[in-house]
Amino acid sequence: MSTKAKSPAPKKMKTPASIVWFEIPAEKIDRAKAFYSALFGWNIAAFPGMKDYFHIDTGGADASPDGAVMPRMHERHTITNYVLVDSVTKSMAKVEKLGGKVCRPKTAVPGMGYFAICRDTEKNEFALWEVNPKAK
Repeated sequence: MSTKAKSPAPKKMKTPASIVWFEIPAEKIDRAKAFYSALFGWNIAAFPGMKDYFHIDTGGADASPDGAVMPRMHERHTITNYVLVDSVTKSMAKVEKLGGKVCRPKTAVPGMGYFAICRDTEKNEFALWEVNPKAK
């Protein structure tokens, strides 16, 4: 009979909290597209089905995030990074518990997933992203 204690079952693998998308707000979209294309060699083209939203293909490996150029929504609108999470709903609750604020609640991107825009304790905005192909 072994006296070794059983090791606990491995914990379920959590989604790594990686930056998976970014958005660059612009006063003049054409000017921003020209700037980033010339600076980094990014390919920037209209995002299908979305007015004034332009996909940035960074040209990196699949693991490198792509992004978008979009109209500036307000004076303090800065680049927004989207961080991958298991659950936007649970992460929004955690943001608030830690003293942050949810600025835009859980929103569906049909066929892709859900996002929420949040503000941290230092007034920096960021987004939570949950992959869910069944999002409507």
